[in-house]
Amino acid sequence: MNSIMRTASRCLRSGAYRTAQTNGELLSGWARLMCSSSAGQKTLEELVKKDRVVIFMKGTPAQPMCGFSNAVVQILRMHGVDSYAAYNVLEDQDIRQGIKTLSNWPTIPQVFFNGEFVGGCDILLQMHQSGDLVEELQKLGIRSALLDQEK
Repeated sequence: MNSIMRTASRCLRSGAYRTAQTNGELLSGWARLMCSSSAGQKTLEELVKKDRVVIFMKGTPAQPMCGFSNAVVQILRMHGVDSYAAYNVLEDQDIRQGIKTLSNWPTIPQVFFNGEFVGGCDILLQMHQSGDLVEELQKLGIRSALLDQEK
């Protein structure tokens, strides 16, 4: 019983967040299920597919803990993407290493659209600069706020 309590406690501290579309407040995320080591990789696969936009980052959207994670949050904010799942890899080394293994990408942050790995900060920035991000968001059913600003 004590091991279950320790696992539950670790899960609650795992740093998984989901941004709320209505007011941006942080809510508990599904990543807490990921603390089960036997299903870690399978759970990661489920997490990246759970939401249209998923970010594994250092810190939280409200408090990014590195410049690259902050840049990803700012790019999404510029496009008006305010509803996405974000997971703090600094809180759980299993998540941090597991997502690198899953994506075969060595750095954090990592961005996923509809369960597909997009890339890190550099890729998202290139997509933003080229206009490809607007198109990719449209494929997700998300209208970029930049389209409205251009009018």
